[in-house]
Amino acid sequence: MQEVFASLQQSLPYILGGCIITIGSVATALALGLVLGVPMAIGQVYGSALPRFIIGIYVWFFRGTPILVLLFLLYFGLFWPLLKLSAFPSACIVLGLTSAAYQSQIFRGAIEALPHGQLKAARALGMSDFCGISWIIMPQAIRLALPGWSNEFSILLKDSALIYLLGASDIMARIHHVADRTAMHFTYSILAGVLYFIITLLGLKLLRKLELKIAIPGYQGGA
Repeated sequence: MQEVFASLQQSLPYILGGCIITIGSVATALALGLVLGVPMAIGQVYGSALPRFIIGIYVWFFRGTPILVLLFLLYFGLFWPLLKLSAFPSACIVLGLTSAAYQSQIFRGAIEALPHGQLKAARALGMSDFCGISWIIMPQAIRLALPGWSNEFSILLKDSALIYLLGASDIMARIHHVADRTAMHFTYSILAGVLYFIITLLGLKLLRKLELKIAIPGYQGGA
């Protein structure tokens, strides 16, 4: 037991450094997914037939393909041979593109939960569709979508555990390195689980605070 604690004490700073890589990849992927997902959601709700079809194919592909397959397919087939991207940015892009497909459906559901006459009322007041969607629809939709968006954070964090297979020096990569060196695979697997649990708990608490901060008391989308 003393040997285990000594090993943990020695390796913990190195492993905690991987938390920065993990959190950075998740934050980047969430931001990329948000930037791409919101326009796709708007396109699916208010777009014409062609944009809805293209977005539907995108969502179908990224939601239906395992994240590990996407990581290998895009990294070894595109990002490294053609663009010469390293493991970390490649992982962020793959996770972000995947998250965009899920986030588009989160925001799409939030938009469709709002009263349908709001955009018509904005047009009647002389507002363009862009202004009506930007200033009336989306501020309400974001409030309704935040609980689902918080769930996407926890899913994306779990998916990020696979990016070490590309060579990114995240939590799992460092856990595997130390476990192979010390032959304490069970101990360090438990440590990995604890670290992911703590990051998930802290992230969800922050998002919950954000949800309460921007919530409108007594407001519901269908009201």
